[in-house]
Amino acid sequence: MAAVAGGSPAAASVDSAAVAAAAKEAEYQTGVQKLVDLLSKLNPAAKEFIPSSAVVSSPSKKALSADAPVFDYYSIGGGNGGGKESGADAYQQRRRRNGYINQGRRRMNERARHADREDSIRRTVYVSDIDHTVTEERLADIFTNCGQVVDCRICGDPHSVLRFAFIEFADEEGARAALNLGGTMLGFYPVRVLPSKTAILPVNPKFLPRTEDEKEMVIRTVYCTNIDKKVTQFDVKNFFEELCGEVSRLRLLGDNVHSTRIAFVEFVHGESFEDTGEATF
Repeated sequence: MAAVAGGSPAAASVDSAAVAAAAKEAEYQTGVQKLVDLLSKLNPAAKEFIPSSAVVSSPSKKALSADAPVFDYYSIGGGNGGGKESGADAYQQRRRRNGYINQGRRRMNERARHADREDSIRRTVYVSDIDHTVTEERLADIFTNCGQVVDCRICGDPHSVLRFAFIEFADEEGARAALNLGGTMLGFYPVRVLPSKTAILPVNPKFLPRTEDEKEMVIRTVYCTNIDKKVTQFDVKNFFEELCGEVSRLRLLGDNVHSTRIAFVEFVHGESFEDTGEATF
């Protein structure tokens, strides 16, 4: 009995090793089965995933990066913490850069100018058959009885017997009242007064005198036309100095299109040009 009891520890160690190996094998088989079950749930038609860092970029074929951030349209522009407001601001900025806003403003300005022009036409009358002796000041004084005169322009050849004019009033009532003055005798001829079909072209303020010195210079200056091209600047200056007075400045202008030239003659004293008129060089 003692001999049998002494051999049992070796057999027990062998059995425990076998049990441990069997348990490890069972655990391995369980893990493999779990992996098989997991792989069986995958889509067999799915393409193999390749990280973007491992993809070699090709100039002929470009693809989106798998780890690229999600694009949010309304996050463009910033300044308001994202949202629709910032996206709208960015959209307006792009429109402004593309010129859409400027085009809209130009269209609005054109419509406003067209409305102003139509209003000016309704306040303007056309006066014809004006005697050449009638001045703009006298014509404006006559029509002030109808209403406030904003502008008065006499047009036509100053050497012709009859001329015409445009008179603009401050309101439409003045223009309607002016129509009753048709047939009034001005000089030797009765004038005709009709509603105007055009507005008076405004004077560019850049060409108007701004300072007192410029106004004084304008008063001392006369405009001359029909000057023969053979006449020199020296001839024009001597002509006016002999008849009118000392000339301080003279500009003789012409081109290759017109047969005659024009001149601006500035005198030292404003009284000198009062003697000017029609004369022959």
